Amino acid sequence: MKQAYVFPGQGSQFSGMGKDIYDQGGKGKEMFDQANEILGFELSKVMFEGSAEDLKQTKVTQPAIFVHSVVKALLLEDFQPDMVAGHSLGEFSALVAANGLSYEDGLQLVSHRATAMQKACEAEPSTMAAIIGLDDKVVEDICGSIDDIVVPANYNCPGQLVISGSIKGIDLACQKLTEAGARRALPLPVGGAFHSPFMEPAREELEKAIKETNFSEPLCPIYQNTDAQASTDPDEIKSKLISQLTAPVRWTQSVQNMVSEGGGRFVESGPGKVLQGLVKKIHREAEVASAE
Repeated sequence: MKQAYVFPGQGSQFSGMGKDIYDQGGKGKEMFDQANEILGFELSKVMFEGSAEDLKQTKVTQPAIFVHSVVKALLLEDFQPDMVAGHSLGEFSALVAANGLSYEDGLQLVSHRATAMQKACEAEPSTMAAIIGLDDKVVEDICGSIDDIVVPANYNCPGQLVISGSIKGIDLACQKLTEAGARRALPLPVGGAFHSPFMEPAREELEKAIKETNFSEPLCPIYQNTDAQASTDPDEIKSKLISQLTAPVRWTQSVQNMVSEGGGRFVESGPGKVLQGLVKKIHREAEVASAE
C-alpha cells in the first residue's frame, strides 16, 4: 500500500497553530524563525497569539498554513512519501515537502501569491459558494448557463463542489442550483472568487515569480490540482502551478487517481483534518491519519 501525503489549503488555520512545535525548539523552531525573517514580520506571533480575524488575512493565512504544513512533514522521522498532493495553496507545501522546491523559495512564492490574490480581490468584488448534494455535471451545466462569470472552483468530493464568480452570478447560481435540488447552496465568507477568471491579474503576477524560481525533480510524483495527474518534471510542474490560480482544484479526481495508482494510506500534514474527511468521502476504504 502506497503512502500519500496531503497538504491542506486556506480555511484550515486556527489560533495557536504550530506553538507546540515551536516550544519543542530544534529544527521546527528554526524554520518558524526563518519564516519570520523571510517575510519581514512576526508570522509565528500571529499564528500563536492572533485572533481568528488576524489569521484570516490572506497575507497571513497562506504563509501560516504553508509553514505549519511543511514543518510538520519535515519533522516526521519516517517521512517517505510515495506520492503527494495539496489542495490549492497546499500544492506549494507538497512540493517543498517532496523536495521539488526549497523551503525559502516556496515561502517567497506563497507570500507573493497571497499578496497578488489579495490585490485581485480588492480590484473587483467577487465571491464563492459551496454546493452540496448535486452531481458535478448538473452544477457545471447550470454555471455554464449563466451570463455572469460563474465557474466550478473546487471539486472537493462527490456531492460537494465550490463555485466561484461575480456576486450577482453566484447569487443567481445558488438560486438555480437550489431549484435543481441542491441540499445546500451556501455563500462562503471569502475575500474573492479564487480559482476563477477573476484571479487572472494574480496569475500573471505569480507567473513571473514562478518562472524565475528554481524547481527540482521531486522525490515522488505530485498530483497537481489543474489536471489531477502525477507530475515529476520541473517544467511541467511550473506550468501547472502557474495555471492553478484561475483553474479549478480537481481534488476528487486527484484522490481517485492516487488510489487507482496504489495510494491506500493518506496522511494529512498541516492544521486541521479537512482533507482526511474529503479523502474518506472520495474513497471509503482509504486509511487516513494526521502527520504526528
